[in-house]
Amino acid sequence: MKQFPSIRGAGRRRRKTRLFSPDAMGIDEAAALLRAGRLIAFPTETVYGLGADATNPRAVAALYAAKGRPSFNPLIAHLPDLDAAFEQGRFNASARALARAFWPGALTLVVPLGARTSVCELARAGLASVALRVPAHPLAHELLRKAGVPIAAPSANRSGHVSPTLSSHVMADLDGRIDAVINGGPTAIGLESTIVACLSTEPALLRAGGIPREAIETVVGKLGGHESGSGTVSRGAHKKSPCTAPSMAPDNPRPLSPGLLASHYAPRAKVRLEAHAIEPREAALLFGNVRPKGLEHAEAVLNLSETGDLTEAAANLFGHLRRLDAMLAGKRSPRIAVSPIPELRLGEAINDRLRRAAAGR
Repeated sequence: MKQFPSIRGAGRRRRKTRLFSPDAMGIDEAAALLRAGRLIAFPTETVYGLGADATNPRAVAALYAAKGRPSFNPLIAHLPDLDAAFEQGRFNASARALARAFWPGALTLVVPLGARTSVCELARAGLASVALRVPAHPLAHELLRKAGVPIAAPSANRSGHVSPTLSSHVMADLDGRIDAVINGGPTAIGLESTIVACLSTEPALLRAGGIPREAIETVVGKLGGHESGSGTVSRGAHKKSPCTAPSMAPDNPRPLSPGLLASHYAPRAKVRLEAHAIEPREAALLFGNVRPKGLEHAEAVLNLSETGDLTEAAANLFGHLRRLDAMLAGKRSPRIAVSPIPELRLGEAINDRLRRAAAGR
């Protein structure tokens, strides 16, 4: 595996993290700081992202260090519009169809490098492909437009921890490690983008996310995914295991996109899935109109959606995991028991995040 220049300490100096208002002045200042190589967290429709100039290796190294993220894990480059994204990669017919159908929106496409790709090698983890997204959030769009460069923006949290859906979540994880956060309120979707690899004639699902598989398949037909080794954690897989193609580059152990590591999105408390009963000292994360056996003894109880609405559940998932984690702080052997959630539409992405949260660390 190619070794990149050391990022140790690149983003770990203590600094005052400022909170910007989501107005023209705040966006202008944030864009100027991004162009200067600084780290800015900002809201998208999915989760808050931690932005750095994707063309600047020093800025990208600082981003990896601030998150504590391994540099073999590639980043998604965010662009303001389709034309800017098309300059960064080679889009086959499937990729163009998906881009036109879902951009701006919660879809990331992994495509081969283009002749004019400006996303630096460190942001791509040395791969011959690049992950691209055009977000739909108006604040993110304006920030990207004013920054004038592709912005690498993984979730704005410590690596492996629960993703942030509020600016306060960002501050809890990264205060003193980044330059500023734009406070844009709660994110709408609450799950990261869906990632589709368009590296051959057959698109493959690498990560379930904010756009359901069913919607994507109406555009390009059946996706490769679980069965083809996308790296999506299969039902019941709670142990670390190597990912296989297409989630891993040929002859290269690096993942093709973010979100494919076996353990990810994890609270400090252990997570137990498919819980039909609550055990002593557990907190309960429910879904729908259910009352598991032993619920009256739970340390804390939250419901992703009492009506069984998967869109509401997705928006609440990370915030509820963070709240339950805080409620269990100081408890001996804390654990969160999660009710079963249907494996359809956004439920596929919710279950993917929960399985990775439950994986051994």
